Amino acid sequence: MANIRRLPDKVINRIAAGEVVERPASAVKELVENAIDAGSDRIDVQVRDGGKSLIRITDNGCGMSPDELPVAVERHATSKLPDDDLFFISTLGFRGEALPSIGSVSRMTITSRPKDVDSAWTIHIEGGSIRGPDPAAGSPGTRIEVKDLFYATPARLKFMRSDRAETSAILDVVQRLAMAHPGVSFTMNDGNRDRLKVSGAQGDMLDQRLRRLGDIMGREFAENALAISAERDGVTLTGYAGLPTLNRGNAMMQFLFVNGRPVKDKQLTGAVRAAYQDFLARDRHPMLALFLEVEPRAVDVNVHPAKTEVRFREPGSVRGLIVGALKHALAEAGHRASTTVSQSALGSVRPGSSLPLSGGASFRSPTPMSSGHGGGWNGSYGYQPQPHPSAGLMERAAEFQSPDGQAPAFHPAAPASGSYAEANASEAYHEAHRSEEAKSYPLGAARAQLHETYVVAQTDDGIVIVDQHAAHERLVYERMKEAIAAEGVKRQGLLIPEVVELDEDAVERLVKRADDLAKLGLVLEAFGPGAVAVRETPSLLGEVNVQGLVKDLADELEELGDTFSLKEKLEEVCGTMACHGSVRSGRRLNLDEMNALLRQMEATPHSGQCNHGRPTYVELKLADIERLFGRR
Repeated sequence: MANIRRLPDKVINRIAAGEVVERPASAVKELVENAIDAGSDRIDVQVRDGGKSLIRITDNGCGMSPDELPVAVERHATSKLPDDDLFFISTLGFRGEALPSIGSVSRMTITSRPKDVDSAWTIHIEGGSIRGPDPAAGSPGTRIEVKDLFYATPARLKFMRSDRAETSAILDVVQRLAMAHPGVSFTMNDGNRDRLKVSGAQGDMLDQRLRRLGDIMGREFAENALAISAERDGVTLTGYAGLPTLNRGNAMMQFLFVNGRPVKDKQLTGAVRAAYQDFLARDRHPMLALFLEVEPRAVDVNVHPAKTEVRFREPGSVRGLIVGALKHALAEAGHRASTTVSQSALGSVRPGSSLPLSGGASFRSPTPMSSGHGGGWNGSYGYQPQPHPSAGLMERAAEFQSPDGQAPAFHPAAPASGSYAEANASEAYHEAHRSEEAKSYPLGAARAQLHETYVVAQTDDGIVIVDQHAAHERLVYERMKEAIAAEGVKRQGLLIPEVVELDEDAVERLVKRADDLAKLGLVLEAFGPGAVAVRETPSLLGEVNVQGLVKDLADELEELGDTFSLKEKLEEVCGTMACHGSVRSGRRLNLDEMNALLRQMEATPHSGQCNHGRPTYVELKLADIERLFGRR
């Protein structure tokens, strides 16, 4: 066996660089985090060729003295662990690996000047070799230039993506850090143009964040974001979440920050899915940005070399906080739907053209909403094809079809047998008076039914068009949920208990949550060390594949620590029942029935979207309608 020897420092640094600096975006992340930790309120990022030929980070932070510069590029030299306590980390950087790691695989220059000093100093690092410090010209703060990244490890360059892809990755890093620190001004230039330019916001933190999120995630998000604020067990959650009708086909617009640090955490995906499962199809995703403030000892940020993952001491509590806060905000939103619904409708009036709307913005025409019951909203608003009927669903849904007595029931209406001219004059007067009063309601007064599918209502400042089937589907669904919450999930016993074989850890997880599962209609118990016996299942599920259900639950308990699978299966059945137990397209409604539908929508949470994420109504402001006809 060869003799054991110590690796040279240059090799050690290059190994560290392989862990910390995976690509140019990784270097930018480390350097910008250092600038934020230095107390900067302005940070400028410049890159060339996707960061491979040049990365320049300029800040106006505290700066470094000539004595500190050589120490800053030594391994594990840091100013951010005053008590050497790795379990109490209150800064973004802390390990002291970034500068020496980057310097070992590039040509790096650091120029820095403390705020209370008249001159700057510079130091050069090339492939790990250090020269300086030397006097230099520079403003207060620090400027770091990284040229020819990975020139010392050319094999790494072969794994880089295109300049465009690497630039996009850098932009994503800077945007995330900008979202987390709205008081700091950021610019990013790719050599051709500014890709990001945001000014530090002033005022209340929530207001700062909303303005910064609007700058990065778009004005649509800012206009349709629900404020999130909650606290549990010393953990504070703030941020903003989009209305369900503002959704995307992937989760790229979901952001989580822990103590100001952008992180990626699989709990976020599961928690968000649980909170929005009543409102979106499984392949649609809401937009949101959530900020957790946790006592430093309650979170481990040293899990991953790039510090992109964290581990919570009480993950279940954090998940419960996120789910509860999101559900509360969605409930508070009532029947509200996103403004993008009306903007999309107005844009469809002129296919292929830009249409100016309120506020001076222009929107491209989206895919038009298709007619009929089979589907529509084939863009970013989440409408999905309706599920097919299941045996017995109509019968089981019948008890939920009629409103609870607060408004007239929705029954098929016979054709009108006369006109207002033939009616009693006094009744016509009172009807007109009631109609004028109804205009002041949020969804207005019903005026007509079009194609036996759409209810048209007039408000004080516009019109509302309601999809009667989608709207009543949500009303029926919410009543079903209330009934389940009040009476519990009904169960059906199995003639012979079904035994499901699993590994011992999976059995332990299921048995530990047996009480929670029983509340959802699934009764099981341990059957030896490697199996569970299932005695009852939720009656809503009808004939169920017990083996598959239990194994899926065991997998999710291991991954997510909760019982979302079963909840989702129940919600899916309830949604199908609501769909087939509600007012159908093609059913004629009289004026009282139409107004009753509008009033119930106003009183029912989440009625702005059906169970599949599509909008239940479109509101068009009179000002925008007048623009269509050139009146404004």
